[in-house]
Amino acid sequence: MLAAVTATRYVTPLREGGSLPGLMEADDLGTYVVKWRAAGQGVKVLAAEVVCGELARRLSLPVPALVTVDVAPELAVGEPDQEVQELLRNSAGVNLGMDYLPGALDFEAGAAQVGSELAGRVLWFDALIGNVDRSWRNPNMLFWHGRLHLIDHGAALTFHHSWPGAAAAVTRAYDAVQHALIECEPDVRAADAALAPLVTRATLTDVLAQVPDAWLEGPEPDDAPADVRERYVTQLLDRLAARDSWLPGVVAAAAAGGAGRRTAPRGQNRPTWLGPPPPEGVTQR
Repeated sequence: MLAAVTATRYVTPLREGGSLPGLMEADDLGTYVVKWRAAGQGVKVLAAEVVCGELARRLSLPVPALVTVDVAPELAVGEPDQEVQELLRNSAGVNLGMDYLPGALDFEAGAAQVGSELAGRVLWFDALIGNVDRSWRNPNMLFWHGRLHLIDHGAALTFHHSWPGAAAAVTRAYDAVQHALIECEPDVRAADAALAPLVTRATLTDVLAQVPDAWLEGPEPDDAPADVRERYVTQLLDRLAARDSWLPGVVAAAAAGGAGRRTAPRGQNRPTWLGPPPPEGVTQR
């Protein structure tokens, strides 16, 4: 299982999208961006964060540490926003925490540092998990201490929102044209050769073991957690085996590069919880 911590202080809401993640301090002296079990997207988003984040880690892709955060409803008392108070109270118990990266730079500020090898691996990984949320509009990538970090995978694994139709997602094409790294000359074929052999049943079984039972929802309310875990493992293995149906399109998009792709003004893609971007010319220490 993921490392478990207990929240000791609620710092502030992070108004990113509709889920209102919160910044919290915990009993291990760490600070975490916490995603709530009672948020509108439900616990499947938390499951996707764990599955994708821990699979990325096993593929040596850079992701912040993930933990489970036990939150007491009393921590909501000091929050003046009624909506946030209710969200905290309804999320009492185990939630998901992502290590807070203080002083991180937004993706646009460091995109030139991403080489073709890493870009190819990230693009291949996103195509495998069906991540629809790594576009130039919302890169979900940060630079911290000069290193790229992948964040926010809750929008991936869309198949688990409709298990009866999951089979159709196995061969579904991945639209890489608007991917945030498409202009970095991603070497997708090299990534496929390096990463595909690492996505084994044993690896995926270990990854799914990190997901708390309460976050696993199958097609039927009484599905056992072990059975739901097996559904995820089988789905991802089938997706990997069927990559002849989706990989050529990704390779073609990578070869075409970012022709016509719009770029956002500096700082527009920066998560608000990081504060304003540093002035031009200022580098991170």
